[in-house]
Amino acid sequence: MGRDLHLNELGEFLKARRAGLNPADVGLPATPGQPRRVAGLRREEVALLASISTEYYARIEQGRLQASTPVLADLARVLRLNADQRAYLFELAAKNELPAHGARQQVDPQLQFLLDDLATTPAVVSGRRTDVLAWNRLAAALIADYGNIPEERRTFIRMLFTDPALRALYADWEEVAHVAIAQVRMESARYPGDPTLTALVNELSAHDAQFRQWWTEHQVAGRTTGIRRLRHPVIGEVTLDWNTFTSASDPDQKLIVWTAPPGSPAHDALRLLASWAADQDLRASRNVT
Repeated sequence: MGRDLHLNELGEFLKARRAGLNPADVGLPATPGQPRRVAGLRREEVALLASISTEYYARIEQGRLQASTPVLADLARVLRLNADQRAYLFELAAKNELPAHGARQQVDPQLQFLLDDLATTPAVVSGRRTDVLAWNRLAAALIADYGNIPEERRTFIRMLFTDPALRALYADWEEVAHVAIAQVRMESARYPGDPTLTALVNELSAHDAQFRQWWTEHQVAGRTTGIRRLRHPVIGEVTLDWNTFTSASDPDQKLIVWTAPPGSPAHDALRLLASWAADQDLRASRNVT
């Protein structure tokens, strides 16, 4: 069953990628007087450029045939796949079965110790499907108070599309949402048929038309680095760098940190936010006692 799911997804991915290319993009001449019924390259054009038969390529795209490594390499070249897309293609082709899934992931203890020591750096540990597994006080102050969100709802991509506060926080919300979808799609190659992911995609597709459209575009991306522009209610507008580190003990757990160059306005803003968060915690503890 896992193999069929991988092949079906691989075929859908190839179809989406050829739909995004025009003949001119790959050096093919236009055909005057012959209007194209669908956008992008035709199957026979992809097959021609990859030096395989149209029937062979059609069977790959229909999920009825496992392509060899050389053919996959040729298709990656023909379809102009970038590094992330190429990795995704080969990830889909390499898996034979659905890995077993247990209960919700638990944060690696060493990552938790590291989080607790990052007093002036916002950081979270993200798991499969962008589940937020752990966070430090500054991340809660910067992004969201994850502790007030039920564990089963504590998934970043869900929050992006369902929490108005998170939409308002990100000045570049559409870019953030696109990247989150591409990352989840990339990671889904390892776990086809994951019922939790399927339920999440169905939920968000029903809830948000933009998610529904962007998910079907089959864009993929790894979790790496970038820049985020925030409009924060306490520290105002701030631009931060973000970076991702993979746990050696569980590659499905990623430590994500937000930083700024020392002495920069953004760096000072994080220090201000850390002081504000500490004051909030002190007030809360006094109210409790």
